[in-house]
Amino acid sequence: MRERGEEKPDGQDEKQMNRWRLILGKQSGTRLSFGEGAVLENGLSCYDLEDALDFLYSREAGEDVRREGGTGASRLTVAAWITRIRRLFPKKTVEILERHALERYQMTELLTDKEVLEKLEPNQELLKTILQLKHLMKREVLDTARRIVRKVAEEIAEKLNQDIRRSLLGSLDRNSPSSVRSMRNLDMKKTIRKNLQHYDRERKQLLLEQVYFSSRTRKYNRWRVVIAVDESGSMLDSVIHSAVMAGIFAKLPMLDTRLVIFDTQVVDLSAQLDDPVETLMSIQLGGGTNIAGALQYCATLMEEPFRTIVVLVSDLCEGGSLSGLLSVSRGILESGAKLVCLTALDMEANPVYDRRTAEQLAALGAFVGAMTPEALGDFMGKVMR
Repeated sequence: MRERGEEKPDGQDEKQMNRWRLILGKQSGTRLSFGEGAVLENGLSCYDLEDALDFLYSREAGEDVRREGGTGASRLTVAAWITRIRRLFPKKTVEILERHALERYQMTELLTDKEVLEKLEPNQELLKTILQLKHLMKREVLDTARRIVRKVAEEIAEKLNQDIRRSLLGSLDRNSPSSVRSMRNLDMKKTIRKNLQHYDRERKQLLLEQVYFSSRTRKYNRWRVVIAVDESGSMLDSVIHSAVMAGIFAKLPMLDTRLVIFDTQVVDLSAQLDDPVETLMSIQLGGGTNIAGALQYCATLMEEPFRTIVVLVSDLCEGGSLSGLLSVSRGILESGAKLVCLTALDMEANPVYDRRTAEQLAALGAFVGAMTPEALGDFMGKVMR
């Protein structure tokens, strides 16, 4: 690294020096200065980047160190900082800075100030933070938070909807023709195969004497799906995806969907499934875990056990009696219902769960495993067929 007065490095070295100065922070300014490459595009400079980074990361040295000296024109506010980093950094970097502000430095004003909240990038990490801090929000801030929750929930649903619907609505039946002549039902492979004999070699064209369509199989009787979600803090990703997934299930004609969330108490959110915002904003994270009590409630929702799937989303860390949990689970299975225990429902499906409990539930006949929502849709489709 170059100290003041040393020989001037070339352009590439200047960029490296400037990067090191940004990494080391403003407090290194007496020993390491920015080089000629400090001037960036659109009238910006490395000093602007440093001011934005210093506003956040100088908290590592304590509040009293922040904003001392430097070339910054004025003291930043949280709202001004959000605006500035949007101008200075790419979207992915902005999301990292916002996440550090919330998680590492507990800058709760990001969520309790309406002006600031409106500037944050809507994404799943922000959604999780809103659910954790919504009790701090005043009415006008909550209105903004609800709009963010709706936007993120709709984005998650859009990603999940097509795969889940395809899994549960049935697949194309290639063996039976369809009277509905539409592009959606076009059987391209069969059409080509049946018309190969009409290929015109001179024109190099395939002449179609007949176009074939296939029927879409949708033979089903209505099933009831009861989804019970552990709302302890460690299951937050699973809670979000389960709530969105339950909303998708509720719109499918072959399913009668119920959703309950639980800690030591059980809350039935089935009446709110058409509104993911109300579902998600009803979540109260934390508290103990009584899985047996939740499954006891689920058992009361089983009108036709042989056409019921109970989906438990939990890390299986029972706060009550393990023997009680196993007893309730055995009763559900012996009634003829299916019991599915999912240890994760986020898109990465990273399983963190009590293996001893999982093994004992599996020994009873429950399906225990980590599945993405798409995989769960495939699994349920097989059960229902």
